[in-house]
Formats: sequence, structure tokens, C-alpha cells
Amino acid sequence: MNNNPSPINGATQVYGLLGRPVAHSLSPAMHNAAFREVGLNCVYVAFPVEDLAQGVAGLRGLGIKGASVTIPFKEEIIPLLDELDAPAAAMAAVNTVVKQDGRLVGYNTDWLGALAALKPHTPIQGENFLVLGAGGAARAIVYALAKRGAGFAVTDVDSRRARMLAREFGGRALTPGELAGWPATGLINATPVGMAPEVDALPLDPALLDRFRVVMDIVYTPLKTRLLREAEARGCKTVDGLQMLIHQGAAQFELWTGKPAPLEVMARAAYGATKDG
Repeated sequence: MNNNPSPINGATQVYGLLGRPVAHSLSPAMHNAAFREVGLNCVYVAFPVEDLAQGVAGLRGLGIKGASVTIPFKEEIIPLLDELDAPAAAMAAVNTVVKQDGRLVGYNTDWLGALAALKPHTPIQGENFLVLGAGGAARAIVYALAKRGAGFAVTDVDSRRARMLAREFGGRALTPGELAGWPATGLINATPVGMAPEVDALPLDPALLDRFRVVMDIVYTPLKTRLLREAEARGCKTVDGLQMLIHQGAAQFELWTGKPAPLEVMARAAYGATKDG
């Protein structure tokens, strides 16, 4: 592994993260390690965005080559872009922006990250999953599940949003009172519930966890959320949020650079940057 940082100079290409908040993000550690490993004169920085339209204008005006998009902008950014690839358009959610011939093109790699994170731990085709949340990350996850032939149900504090998402991708929307009756073997938390500083918060009654074989949480600060601890105590396999982050980040790197992502290097950098890593 190349541990020597490249000097930032007038030729350095800039990539970044658009979100709010972003101080907790491990994406800078992960992507900068990848740039160093491959020997690219690039740097990745986190931008705490106050005004998304102005932030996207900054991508255009400052020569920034690409960006990741995170909470709360994955859906809001769409009308500000010039083009979407087919999966991003189908999901109506963007987590990656690539500048191509001066145009900003939106992609979504979250669905690839979700599949790669789940695959070592559970079959997907023919299984049933319960997805908590109906925002941009949840949209990518249910798209991935539907593409791979899984059944799914969605629940969210905004029941109308959950119904719309379920209808769009051929799943079911459940109220809190219906969760115990859904025959799912996998649970995916696609909400920020449990993220620091609210580390004791739970997105689901832990009494419902016993029936799941696998529980995945997209939250990665802390790495082992209370949801994952409760699931482990009940014998569930667990998948931490860094798995999805690393795999979606590898797909982003390849879109930006056209080079194979150094996946192991990215994983070491991400886990090494966690407080519990």
C-alpha cells in the first residue's frame, strides 16, 4: 500500500461529499487512501452544504470532477443535474455525480453496495426483507432487492411515503402494528436512527428481532449500533454500515477514474478511521 500522500498542487483534481452533516463521514479517509494507492493526483474532501443549489453551482464553477451525495440531498439534487443514468432515474435517488464533458451526470451506486454487503451473509432471491425507512438510501435498497428477485416490505414514520415506495417497486407498506406479521428473514435499517450522538435510539422494537436471520444497519457511526448489538444478542447475523459504504464507494471510484477500485485498501482505511475499528 502506498502510504505517502501526494502533494496537493495546481494539477490536483478535487472530488467531494455533499451532505449535512458530514463531519462524521469516513468517505474522505476511504477515497483518499484509494487515490494514493492508485497513484492519482486527486483529493476528496467533505463539504457541509448549507444551500444545495449553490453547492451544485460550485461543482460546475470550481472544476470539481465529481461528488458523493448523502443525507439529506439524494433526491433533492436530481433537478439540479443535467442527466441521470438508468438506475438512478428508476430509483429517483442519486449518490454519485460525475462531471462528463462539462455536464453533471447523476448515478446511484448504493444499490450495488447493498447487494455486495448482503451477499456473503444471506441469499437474496426468493427471500423476504423488511426495510426500515423510505428515503434515498431505502429507495436504492428496495431497487436492489427487487432487481434480485426478493420480496420486501417498507415501513416509515411517513406512511404515505412508504406506500408510494412499496407500490413503485412491487413491495408492501406496513404500519408499525403489522410488522410482527410480515414473514421476513432479513431486516435492513435504512434510517439514520441510532447514529451518533443518539446512539441509544432503536428504529424497531427489539422484541421483533428474534425471527430475522440477518440484520443490516446502514448507520456506521457507531460501527456497532444498538440495533446490531440487540440483533447479535438474539443470534442474528449482522452486517455493519461500513460494508455498504465501502462497496458503493468502490463503484464511485471506478465511475470517477475508470480504474479498478483498490477494495481492500478502501476497507482498511474505512475501518481504521472508525473509533471502534
